[in-house]
Amino acid sequence: MEIQEQSGLRELLSSVRIPRMLSVRQHFPNDAIVDVSACLREKLDREDLKSRIKPGMRVVLTGSSRQVANMPLVLRELASFVKSLGGEPYIIPAMGSHGGSTAEGQKEILTSYGITEEFCGCPIYSSMETVQVGEYGGDEVRMDKFAHSADAIIVVGRIKGHTAFRGPYESGLVKMIAIGLGKREGADSLHRYGFGKMGERIPPFAKTVFDNCNIVFGVGLIENESDKTCRVEVIPGEEIFDREKDLLLYAKSRMPRLLFPETDVLIVREIGKNFTGSGMDPNVTGTFGTPFASGGIKKQRVVVLDISEESHGNFIGLGMADITTKRTFEKLQTNATYFNMFTSTVLGVGKIPMVLEDDRMCIQAAIRTLNNVDKNKVRVVYLKNTLTLGTVMISEALLDEARNTEGIEILEEPREIRFDAAGNLLELV
Repeated sequence: MEIQEQSGLRELLSSVRIPRMLSVRQHFPNDAIVDVSACLREKLDREDLKSRIKPGMRVVLTGSSRQVANMPLVLRELASFVKSLGGEPYIIPAMGSHGGSTAEGQKEILTSYGITEEFCGCPIYSSMETVQVGEYGGDEVRMDKFAHSADAIIVVGRIKGHTAFRGPYESGLVKMIAIGLGKREGADSLHRYGFGKMGERIPPFAKTVFDNCNIVFGVGLIENESDKTCRVEVIPGEEIFDREKDLLLYAKSRMPRLLFPETDVLIVREIGKNFTGSGMDPNVTGTFGTPFASGGIKKQRVVVLDISEESHGNFIGLGMADITTKRTFEKLQTNATYFNMFTSTVLGVGKIPMVLEDDRMCIQAAIRTLNNVDKNKVRVVYLKNTLTLGTVMISEALLDEARNTEGIEILEEPREIRFDAAGNLLELV
């Protein structure tokens, strides 16, 4: 589809005033682990863990579809740990149907995150082949064929609240066992009843996989509000199901968030699968694709200005925006996106919103279509992405609220925001 010339729309929107904006800093605890590699090495220095790796064992390490802080370092340390015990480490993409459901696409995702054979010091084996290891409710439980044939598996992942459902296990090691290791076929089977049943279906699927392979231990990473690693937990395999529940509660208490509960217009500069499985984290933006989770900021209009290069054209989440740019539209890759939608059975997240030529027009259109709002006092919140919330921009109408909200530091006076000659924002926040 070609975007038609929009001079008439530009003229219609030209009188819409964009409010003055200012940068504010949201303060959260600064408790990031300074040396993640050293922290992990210390936690691995246990005889009960070392005894699980024997010389000559093929040991699989899981690579996530998300861009997780320090993940390349963690995988490199684990590969070194396995080799020091005489084992042969291999990294596999454990990411369900991501990467266009191809082996090449999944390996490319890892590479874009800095997870390479050269850096991690071990081979990356990417395949979409699976084997059936059982069934649940008449549905096949499947797992990666190479992982199934390995002598041991170390499950590595970030523990975090999910963006589409609630349950005792959400994003984390148990979900990676059930879905990530299942590749597309396993993920399709588990998602068959939609996200409404996800919380109850993940545990038995994961337990079936667990009982049919040798998961020696897991490494769970938790990030703080600033997207920095604040906890590294090494969990013996048999303890993963018990311990992850409490770790999830802690992870939810540390999730990034906006300290403003409500706005009129929310502008997200960039969405992408590297930030969250939903492109923009609805726990922040309130743009949930299912009715099985809630939260985030309240708003009337959502504007998305771009998709990250690391998303490789996957535009999951764009359907929850009201308006986007021509620049974004030209990056859309339907195959990469639709495979995810077929697997998740959630279609709204991949719809295409109103497409306008530049950032200025998108923001003006959002303001023009607001209902029951004083257009001279429009509340606007602008953020870079849903993982980078330390500094955001707000409109002048939110200034008094910012002054009276604990944890918010005002960095400047309100001013006109800057656009380049093509009408695109110069503010990077």
